[in-house]
Amino acid sequence: QVQLVESGGGLVQPGSSLRLSCAASGFAFSSYAMGWFRQQPGKEREFLATITRGGGTTSYGASVKGRFTISRDNVKNTVDLMMRSLKLEDTAIYYCAARQAPGPGAYYTRASSYFDWGQGTQVTVSS
Repeated sequence: QVQLVESGGGLVQPGSSLRLSCAASGFAFSSYAMGWFRQQPGKEREFLATITRGGGTTSYGASVKGRFTISRDNVKNTVDLMMRSLKLEDTAIYYCAARQAPGPGAYYTRASSYFDWGQGTQVTVSS
């Protein structure tokens, strides 16, 4: 079965960088578009970034564009989220998600488009 395991979260200071990683197993990773989302208490899950199954195309949410970078390794079956210039408001639980992609150009920015999710990793930005 599909398994997604996030890692790399933690407590960091404002302005710092952090790399999250999501290890995928149980499915044909290279056939899936991947996404990163986050959720803060009392708020809906927020889209951060998505990447096509081959990694050739990415898309970002407005709040993180220019600061966060998504990448994937289809040999290691991982998808990473490099986060730079972290702000207090980046504090949240971060999730990776997977969706089988019908073609090489498919990517998804809505949480409702994804069927498989990891358990999340906490990122806390605090001075």
